[in-house]
Amino acid sequence: MTFEEILFFVVKLFAGIGVFLVGVHLLTKSIEQLATKKIRDLFGKTAGKKLVNVGIGAATTALIQSSGVTTVLIVGFVNIGIIDLAQATTMIMGSNIGTTITAQIAALSTFPITTYIQILAGIGMLITTICKKEKTKQIGFILAGFGLIFIGLSVMSDAMKTNSDAIQVIFENITNPFLLFLIGILLTALVQSSSVISSVVIAMSVAGLVIGTGGNEILFIILGTNIGSCVTAVMSAMGSGSNAKRAAIIHLMFNVFGSVIFMILLLAYPGFMKDTFGKWFAASATQIAMFHTFFNVVCTIIFLPFTNVFVKISQLIIRDKEVKLEYVYLDERILLQPELAIKQLRKEMMVMADMAMDTFDTAYKAMREKDMDLAKHVEPKIGACQDKSKQILDYLIKVSANISGVEPEKDVVTIHNNIGDLMRVAEIGDNFAKYTILVVENQIVFSDHAMVEMDEMVNQVHTLLNNTKKYIIDENESMLSEVDRAEEQVDVMRKRLVDEHITRLNEGRCQPESSSIFINMVSNIERMGDHIFYVAHAEVDNE
Repeated sequence: MTFEEILFFVVKLFAGIGVFLVGVHLLTKSIEQLATKKIRDLFGKTAGKKLVNVGIGAATTALIQSSGVTTVLIVGFVNIGIIDLAQATTMIMGSNIGTTITAQIAALSTFPITTYIQILAGIGMLITTICKKEKTKQIGFILAGFGLIFIGLSVMSDAMKTNSDAIQVIFENITNPFLLFLIGILLTALVQSSSVISSVVIAMSVAGLVIGTGGNEILFIILGTNIGSCVTAVMSAMGSGSNAKRAAIIHLMFNVFGSVIFMILLLAYPGFMKDTFGKWFAASATQIAMFHTFFNVVCTIIFLPFTNVFVKISQLIIRDKEVKLEYVYLDERILLQPELAIKQLRKEMMVMADMAMDTFDTAYKAMREKDMDLAKHVEPKIGACQDKSKQILDYLIKVSANISGVEPEKDVVTIHNNIGDLMRVAEIGDNFAKYTILVVENQIVFSDHAMVEMDEMVNQVHTLLNNTKKYIIDENESMLSEVDRAEEQVDVMRKRLVDEHITRLNEGRCQPESSSIFINMVSNIERMGDHIFYVAHAEVDNE
């Protein structure tokens, strides 16, 4: 291959990967936005049912095409106490099965009909352009994402076919199983997606390329991708709570132990691929995709009975930090009076609401004043909110042991959900701390008018929280209409601020580079109002 041919091949390959990733991103985000609430409701309804939880994890990941998104949801529910770590472990096992759906979709590229599926990219974007309803737009994005996946696969496959002879010479000489295994780990860790690497491998097979002797070699790369896929979860869990770190460790253990078992099998049985998947399926792409699914299903069957062992190992590795926060309204002596204890829990919950709002206020002030030092105080405040959350949930578990009947159980679930919403408020403070960095580093300046209006929007969220506290703590039902009115006003303000910002942008009164940050900040403030609104209405729905 000449330098020009190599350059053209690299450009076309990365173009295909880029289109593929855009398609997966569109598909993932759009389905996530449509289905996340239903997924959350589903997660909250199962406990002690291992196979059901495996099914939920698999179905959820297959639906949104991202084990990362599913793991984030699972860890989130562990942190707010809706599910325990054992339940989360079984869901993580299921998510590993569900994540292989991307490879199965990629394997469909061997069928001629997939050429026509590419037209969905145009149809989907046409729907999003014409239709005004948000749900219809999301469906359009889903179709567009699906079409882009196959366009990306087609571009990758064409690049492989054009240079098949030269590429074949390289890969037919790689036969060392440990080297192939390491390649799978490193490439997946580099792009942070096992789906991308498995899809590239499948694109190679569609182009007629063979790795090594055409036996088990390609399977060692697939095993490596499973371990490499854990890197993202491990990195994201570094700054998170104990259970997030444990979930990442469990994910890693599951894939490492499974890969070791299959490595031994494939080394001891060199003809495994030819005698099994090679006979069962005609297309090599389908053989690879089916092995990927087979690996995760078998590992789940093997490890499912040892769920509690995984949990205990993770707890030994990551030990709980001692929470030194003091109760404001709770007392161990009232645990035998569940109704009183739940009433006090609601008050303690509002203490956490103030902590969450204080976290946001600190971050907002840091952004307002472009104070990087002040922004550093946000992370410890989020940690304090997490500690308060754990403290409340630990107390709630003790209360649950002393209650009976449907109504008290509904109170428990409601408080669980509300704690999650309040943590989201604190985490929006983390978003603003990051915006502070962007504003300072890029020397972004917002107009005085824009900042005054944003201040008013933040004040309206404070009003919303104060009304919510009066409704919950004072049990003042007349305040619910004030809650609704304040939340509606926040929504109106967001729309007005965005519209006015676009007008200023068009008139040259705002920096173009400030546009996305300003709109994201305003949207985050609205989301914060939504979470507080959910807290108030969760109590209404519970009555």
